[in-house]
Formats: sequence, C-alpha cells, structure tokens
Amino acid sequence: MSKIRLSFLLSTLSTCLILNPATRAQPADASVEELTHQRHRMLVLTDIEADPDDTQSLVRLLLYSNVIDIEGLVATTSVHMKTRVNPESIRKVIRAYGEVLPSLRLHEAGFPDTQHLLGLVTQGRPEYGMSGVGEGKDTPGSERIIELLEAEDDRPLWISVWGGPNTLAQALYKIRRTKSAGEADRLIRKLRVYTISDQDDSGIWIRREFPNLFYIVSSGRYERATWQAINNVVEGIDNSTISNDWLARNIQQGHGPLGVAYPDVAWGMEGDTPAYLALIPVGLQVPDRPDWGGWGGRYELYQPKASEIGVGGLVQGGVPIEAETRPIWTNAVDSHTPQAPQEYGRTLRPGDQQFSNNKVSLWRWRDDFQNDFAARMDWCVASYAEANHPPRPALSHPSEFSVKSGQRFRLDAGGTTDPDGDSLVYLWTQYPEAGSAPVEVDVGIRPENVYFVSRVAPEVSKPETLHFILKVTDRGSPPLTRYQRVIVTVEPGQ
Repeated sequence: MSKIRLSFLLSTLSTCLILNPATRAQPADASVEELTHQRHRMLVLTDIEADPDDTQSLVRLLLYSNVIDIEGLVATTSVHMKTRVNPESIRKVIRAYGEVLPSLRLHEAGFPDTQHLLGLVTQGRPEYGMSGVGEGKDTPGSERIIELLEAEDDRPLWISVWGGPNTLAQALYKIRRTKSAGEADRLIRKLRVYTISDQDDSGIWIRREFPNLFYIVSSGRYERATWQAINNVVEGIDNSTISNDWLARNIQQGHGPLGVAYPDVAWGMEGDTPAYLALIPVGLQVPDRPDWGGWGGRYELYQPKASEIGVGGLVQGGVPIEAETRPIWTNAVDSHTPQAPQEYGRTLRPGDQQFSNNKVSLWRWRDDFQNDFAARMDWCVASYAEANHPPRPALSHPSEFSVKSGQRFRLDAGGTTDPDGDSLVYLWTQYPEAGSAPVEVDVGIRPENVYFVSRVAPEVSKPETLHFILKVTDRGSPPLTRYQRVIVTVEPGQ
C-alpha cells in the first residue's frame, strides 16, 4: 500500500472517530433520559442589526438562559453587514430582560442576573470574513472562545453562529499557531458548531482547515437549508403560530419590555433560532447526536455532492459556494404525517397528508416550541398561578431496553404529572429515521394516544435500534409539550 493511500486511510479513520458521535465515548452511566436533559454551554456569534431576526432570536434565548449556560454573546459581521458590529444592541435586549427578571424567577429557578449577562457581551472585528482572520487580528470575541475552551469544564462548548463565523476562525487560527498539536486537538475536540448557512467566506475555510471539527451547516443557498423551516409557510398544515398576528398577540404586545424589544419580521422570523433550539432540554434531543433529531432539526453526517449544493454559485449576499472537502452534519430527510384532531372517538388520528423533505425534521415540532416561547413570555408578566408550566413525563421502565424479534413490549408513561394540575394528552410515535434501520413496528392493539401502548418487535437479521417518542401535552394555555425518547434494541429471535 502506498504511503499516500495509507495516510488517506488514517486521516479518514481519525475524522470518523471524531465526527461521528456513535464512535465517541459517552458517559458510561448516562441513560437516554439523562442525555436528553443535560445542560449545555454555549457562545453566540451574532451579526445583530443586519436583520431584525437576530434580535428576535436573542429575546427568545434569554427566556431559556436558566437552562442553557450562555457563556458569551459576541457581536460580529456577516455578508449582510461587512464593516460594523453592534454589541450595544445585545446589551439593549439584556436590559429589557432585566426588567422582567423578577417575574421570570417566580416560575423557574436559575435565571442569571442582568449584570452577569452584560459581562458576557463582547465583539469580533468590524471586517468581513477572512479579511478579519490572521496575525494580529485577535479580538475580545476570539479570545473569549479560547478562554472558554481552556476552562476546567469537560462539557463541549457549542458555538451558535447567527452571522459570519470569522471570530471562530480567528480563535482556531490562533490555537493552531500557538498550541502544540496535541493541545490544539484537545481544544478543538471540545467545540461543537451550528452555523446558519455560510454568511461569510470563513465557514468553508474552517471546515477545510479543521477537518475533525464537529460542524452542522446546510451548505448552499438559504432555500435548501433545514433552518428555513422555522418560518416557511407549509401548504397543508396550520401555520398560524408563525403569523404576524400570533407574534403580536403572544410575544410583542402585553408581555412587558422584553416583548416590546421583539421587532417585526422583515425577511423571515427568527432564522437564527434553530442554531440553539437543540440545546433546550425538553426530553427529546441529544445535541451530540444530530441524527436523532429534535427541535433544531435532524442532520446526518456525509459529504454533500457539488451538484447538490450548487458549487460555483453564490449564497444569498454573495458568499461563493465551494465544494465540501469532508463529511459535515447537514440536511436529512424526514417523512412525517401530522396528527389530526377528531370531534368524536379517538381524539387524535394520523392526518391525510404525508410530508417528506429535510425541512420536515424541524417544522414537525414548530407548534410545540412556539407555544413554549409564548408561555415563557407570559412568565414575564404573570404570577405562577396565572401562567402555564410544562408537564413532567415519567416512564415506568428504562429509557433503553432490548427485546427479541416478534416479542410484544410495552411503552408506559405511568407517573407523568403536570405542575399546574392540567389534563394531559399523550401521543406515542416511532421515529424511524433516528433508528439504525428504517423499519416500522406493528402498531399493536392499543391506540397511540394513551399513556401506555403495546408494540410488536419486527423481524431483524441483526440487532437494530428503534426510537420511540413520548409526547405529553397539557391542556393549559398555551398548551405545553415535553417528551421522552425511548430506544428499543431489537435482537434476532432464537
């Protein structure tokens, strides 16, 4: 075997070991239930003021600052705003948050002080893309990234990129230039990047120069991106929770200073929010497993074809679309049939229309996370008794177990409660795309909308994993949803 071929194989193996979370060591004693409720570290890169949607996304994010460890808020440039940064606009929203903070703390613990959040605000260079990367171009933002990576915290650091990522590129440039190879590798292994498309020319540079970096992105033009599903109007479903009227009633008006800080939609509602939705612990998603899906969408690890992403063209704003040189976490197709309410008999039934594309993986949860946002806006002005709070799913069995082919098994949410004493709606569904094989189970004799169901394991020739999602929704106002993922390993029968 030639040295070139051997080097390529070793490099590919190294990339797979780092990029594919299935091959990385997970905590030996961590259950699926624990993984879906973990608390995550995050730093935001935002081209705030290039589009009102960054401010919208920041308003929502601050309402979840008690369940995500926000460790940096960095004002950056992008292709849409090349020569200025606006950290003061971040501070303005934080001050509005400070005015409603006492009310938020009536509903849940852990909301950080205003001064703490203000202390996290910093900035990158007021330069576009790679022109802001290189010797002598360190910034408070890039230094903050390195500081957080070097901190004594074993948890990954998520970089949520709402604009251009050149501040991250500068941090990586300095790490490679100033650290030993081993130390640089250790720090880069701690990084997780979710970027809203490529909004400058540093994104493709990062992916090319650091092939082992965990990176989620929809390459190519915006219209093919999974994140667009947060504000796309989908024919055949109810889109009311992304309407301007819904936003005015549930977010902007009558919800205190933070609602007032939420601007009207200009191009699209909250295009940056998907970059952190997966970090909100609602019992559904494991961010290190983008292929499992959740509020931020579902992504698979592969190298997209040049023809698929439109190499040679331009992303909106003028960023050149270049070929991907290695596997990235990117668009994945889900097939989904929304449930429809019935006036009589079984309260929920599968609807008449099935959808299948990459955007389905995000909008299938959209009403749930919009209602959750609306409830937290209510917390800004309402007492505990006047507001709604999410239910608490509970399983009467482990969140992972094994069965044999042909064996009947039970999924049971006995013990689920609601803090407000609301009536609860249950729904058990299988998520075929998240499992190891696209096999679907016999639905058994019990309907999906009860707290326990029975299922029959399919015939398999080798062990396969099946993912089931328990969705529990209360009948409060707005209705709130929490989940529990159950992974069943099916082994060949004797």
